[in-house]
Amino acid sequence: MKKNLHPAHAPCPCESGEPYAACCGQWHAGLNEGVHAPTPEALMRSRYSAYVLGLIDYLLATWHPSTAPGELELAPVKWLGLEVRHAQSAGDAGVVEFVARCRDGGRAQRMHETSRFVREAGRWYYIDGQVEEPAEPGR
Repeated sequence: MKKNLHPAHAPCPCESGEPYAACCGQWHAGLNEGVHAPTPEALMRSRYSAYVLGLIDYLLATWHPSTAPGELELAPVKWLGLEVRHAQSAGDAGVVEFVARCRDGGRAQRMHETSRFVREAGRWYYIDGQVEEPAEPGR
């Protein structure tokens, strides 16, 4: 398991405005102790931060077993920012729409996704996401 070296007092990579330890850091550190993100938005933010920090074990542990890949290799991209556009939950289902910005091979990119989440035994899991394709120029 990759050791998380992100300083606890530094701003959280998910751009919540909170220090890492008070935001996604608590979910990353608490996973093995049964401390889990309490909402779909908190889970989505913590997963974004896990991508930024390269925490593959966290990503796999928070992916629903029915859709999780057996293993995961992270692409060598530099994550630049996150904007949560919409988050809601009803009962044990939730959705979060977000835009994540990154640089891949020196080229800026945006990933616009609406992710689905499910709560089982009091714990939220990522199921899957629908990626919005960028509009073609002139449309």
